[in-house]
Amino acid sequence: MGTDTPIDHRPIIFFDGVCNLCNGAVRFVIRRDPDSYFRFATLQSAYARKFLSEMGYHEFSEMDSIILIKEGNIFVKSDAALGIARHLSGIWPALYGLRIFPRYLRNFVYDLVANNRYKWFGKKDACMIPTPEIRSRFIED
Repeated sequence: MGTDTPIDHRPIIFFDGVCNLCNGAVRFVIRRDPDSYFRFATLQSAYARKFLSEMGYHEFSEMDSIILIKEGNIFVKSDAALGIARHLSGIWPALYGLRIFPRYLRNFVYDLVANNRYKWFGKKDACMIPTPEIRSRFIED
């Protein structure tokens, strides 16, 4: 028998690693994900570029969306945010009910925040460095 590393099928959240809002959202998810359901990678990473390219997704160059990969499917913008909320502890899964609104309306609100996130929340000079306690949940280059 070989010593192959088992494949990790947990969903991956790709996020803008220099965005203060995005980093805060990742910390928010981690605190409400006690079973470590999600893994994380920055959109700036070589891993993100390679992984998303291999999945046929080449539209992430502007890094204006959170991306959720779950069961081989790609979810972006409000679909990703609501898909993430669905698996958090507490009342947050109730937000998934917002899917009753048409995607174009949900994404309009999402884009409004995404397009102003640096102006409203600021930007870091470098990607987030996870603490030792949560480092295993982050996929690095």
